[in-house]
Amino acid sequence: MMDLELADRLQKIESHLMHLEHAYEQLNQVVLQQGRELGKITSQQQRVSQTLEAMELERIKATNVKPPHYQ
Repeated sequence: MMDLELADRLQKIESHLMHLEHAYEQLNQVVLQQGRELGKITSQQQRVSQTLEAMELERIKATNVKPPHYQ
């Protein structure tokens, strides 16, 4: 009788462990995908920031006309 209860408990534990391992693997895949997406977004954000900075510098240069003696 005790062996049957122990075997049943062990089977339940193994079943739960398999479920947890599967959930862990799924979550790991999500984390990896989000890491890749975050890398892409960061890269895009840096490019946009650089573009805006360059545009702002050009705007400043265009509005700050040099005095005649500097030209």
